[in-house]
Amino acid sequence: MKRVLGSVLALGLAMGAGGAAFAQQMQAPATITVTGEGIVAGIPDQALLTLGVTMRAETAAQAMAANSDAQAKVIARLLAAGVAERDIQTSNLSLNPDWRSRDGSSAAEIMGFVADNQVTVRVRDLTILGAVLDAAIQDGANTLNGLSFGLSEPRPAMDKARVEAVADAKARATLLATAAGVTLGKIVTLSESGGYVQPAPMFKADFAAAAPVPVQAGEVATTASVTIVYEIIQ
Repeated sequence: MKRVLGSVLALGLAMGAGGAAFAQQMQAPATITVTGEGIVAGIPDQALLTLGVTMRAETAAQAMAANSDAQAKVIARLLAAGVAERDIQTSNLSLNPDWRSRDGSSAAEIMGFVADNQVTVRVRDLTILGAVLDAAIQDGANTLNGLSFGLSEPRPAMDKARVEAVADAKARATLLATAAGVTLGKIVTLSESGGYVQPAPMFKADFAAAAPVPVQAGEVATTASVTIVYEIIQ
């Protein structure tokens, strides 16, 4: 009999605890979730470009030798133009057969070899960027895979964008709460969705020009995004 009473009492306590938890869930405050974005424009102070030399020859050794000779001249020109050695890094080096069809035949044959050597160059002084591009192209660089502008110290712009993102989220929440006839309460959660620096417009270039390649740095936009959950009071 005591064992039965104990089981009933334990069951009652469990049901009571479950009921209390359910009641707490039912009494959870209403919330509103908003996302804010902050965008800060800035003038770039550095550029990152990828250029290199692609050479074709009958043999692999000839292709690589010709490529190495041309790339050495390009790097020498970059250094002479004012680029620091630490700002030049090999980003791709490849040697591949050049498969082609002879006389329109469907069967492809190795007609030679293609050597490709790419370097990524950081230019910290934008006033010499045009001269750097011109020097590299005039002395053998025949591939240019991209040029982007950025900030050497992005943290201040990113922090400012974060502050603007929080302000934007709060303004949105206030607007929605007013429209719904409720009042904003405390912040329940706040999370950052990630930030990024939008690349500046690509440069304008005329490789046939004798003068340094013209470039337009434009602006870079630093963007931050946050999501805030507010408690609302009805």
